[in-house]
Amino acid sequence: MSIVGTVESLWRYPVKSMRGEELDEMFAGYAGVYGDRLFAFKSSAAPKAFPYFTGREQHQLLRYRPRFRYPDKAARPVNLTEADSMPPGVNPVPADPAELMLDVETPDGKTIAIDNPALIDSLRADIDQEHQLKLLRSDRAMTDCRPLSLFAVQSAEKLGEETGMNVDKRRFRANVYLDLTSSRGFTEDAFVGRSLRIGSKVVISVLERDPRCAMITLDPDTAEKTPALLKKVAQAHSGMAGVYGAIMIEGMLRKGDAVRLLD
Repeated sequence: MSIVGTVESLWRYPVKSMRGEELDEMFAGYAGVYGDRLFAFKSSAAPKAFPYFTGREQHQLLRYRPRFRYPDKAARPVNLTEADSMPPGVNPVPADPAELMLDVETPDGKTIAIDNPALIDSLRADIDQEHQLKLLRSDRAMTDCRPLSLFAVQSAEKLGEETGMNVDKRRFRANVYLDLTSSRGFTEDAFVGRSLRIGSKVVISVLERDPRCAMITLDPDTAEKTPALLKKVAQAHSGMAGVYGAIMIEGMLRKGDAVRLLD
């Protein structure tokens, strides 16, 4: 069991495709990160297999900043201490839906409740009006593929060298950003099929590389598009950047935690 790096930062995204929030600690459960992607917008113009309204359709979506109305309730499962003291098989439970409500700050500085129809009106501005939107809410993270995404900051640096641009790690919308002992970039690819222990408890099975789409071309602050980044990922890295994992032993993750390769 060798240390391969540390946790550089932790992020969750309360609303799918909206701006993420950086945390000092967060709970990683079997269903994903607590408070991650609890809300999304469904579009009538989206494919049935992927019904979500995302930054691909409305670039400005990335500039909307969601905030939990009751941050203490959103920090961790309400029965975490009790669940930790019981035998395996007892799962932590989320807070009541009312305690996990969000307010959203729009790019022009307004604050609107997540369930206020005025937010949908704002999101539909300046786009194809075929997009009829409906708010979705789930106790489980509405992730695209696996419950947890990981990305090494060295991979962002590598892409910066390859493209000649400053590549902001936030473009990759990972939950866990890793600072690895290897400086090569894309070292996380070698973890696929293996397991990582983060901190003293959490174990993650790394299942596959993360296929990338046009979302990474969008600047997280301005939403301006840089197609060259996705082109380089496609040409040099088979369209992949970062990895997906499943949580095998759940628990709290903390910034600065050691990351160990188990097998």
